[in-house]
Amino acid sequence: MQAALVILMVLAAVATLAVLARGIVIMARGKDIGGKKSNKMMSYRVAFQALAILFIVLLFLVNRQG
Repeated sequence: MQAALVILMVLAAVATLAVLARGIVIMARGKDIGGKKSNKMMSYRVAFQALAILFIVLLFLVNRQG
């Protein structure tokens, strides 16, 4: 159980980093005048961060009980 949570936490963190990098590239190109793509990337980043935090909390709860 712990190994699965660690793997899921790392995957969520990597996804957060990837979405963050993609958002930076979109902003750096300057083609997203309205900011729709940037806002979408920010929403994805926040969601992946929340998922990573959820896995961290679950990992702490599993370790505390076991």
